Amino acid sequence: MRRMLILMFVFAPAMNVLAADEDVTPLLNKVQTALKAGDTKAAIELAKEAVKLDSKSGKAQFYLGEAFAAERKHIDAIAAYDKAFELDPKLLGALDRRGGENFKLGKIEECMTDFEKYLKARPDAYPGHWRFGIACFYAGRFADGAKQFKAGEVEFGDDVENVFWHYLCNAKLDGVEKAREKMLKLDPSKPDRRVGFMEIYELIQGKSTPEKILAIVEDPKLPDASKTERMFYAHLYIGLNYEAEGNKVKALEHLKKADAMKIGHYMWDVGHVHLLLANKK
Repeated sequence: MRRMLILMFVFAPAMNVLAADEDVTPLLNKVQTALKAGDTKAAIELAKEAVKLDSKSGKAQFYLGEAFAAERKHIDAIAAYDKAFELDPKLLGALDRRGGENFKLGKIEECMTDFEKYLKARPDAYPGHWRFGIACFYAGRFADGAKQFKAGEVEFGDDVENVFWHYLCNAKLDGVEKAREKMLKLDPSKPDRRVGFMEIYELIQGKSTPEKILAIVEDPKLPDASKTERMFYAHLYIGLNYEAEGNKVKALEHLKKADAMKIGHYMWDVGHVHLLLANKK
């Protein structure tokens, strides 16, 4: 998601609120620098050095978790976040991050437990915690998901994705037609300017088609550099909309196409987990 991703970007909020122990501060600063540069392997090694330097530092373990998470080593990241929170229960960010890693493994129950503990301690984070809303959807707690995305209007009023997931939760509860009646409204003066997203908004209102969305995102006049991301989101939301409408065959067709377009965003994991859970049914 757009601004949603900015709010949870792997280094941002938690890094800023941690005042590292003085003796490991230089190493942890280097971990942060390596992560920002995309050098995840270096970040892991630096974080391991920090842990060796101070085995009692919850902050060092937290940064190790961040490094493992950036490398997509989910199990290792969870273990580091476990240790971080064990060493320092004030590191609430470790709960939140661990929840995200559990989600990526398809461990929805564990994810929900982490997110709910985090939000109980940090209720102010609830309106912007769209990952909790999505987790509610996969936990079958559709009313709770719809409630979170409704609250998300405060943070993401001009974001089609927030509207889409609110609609998706309500479609599971009451069907497509009633979900459209309850749909969150976008401010016409503040459209979602990402390519194809306003057409996705039209799709869930029954006013557009998958073909129109794909024609927009495949426009040869658009830059090639962002084509994979455009196509990913188009197929993801076309697939999810087909599922809301009860067409599981078409849903899987598009979700598999989205899964093949791996991008470095949490939303890729959402699509991937959707397929993982579908395969277990």
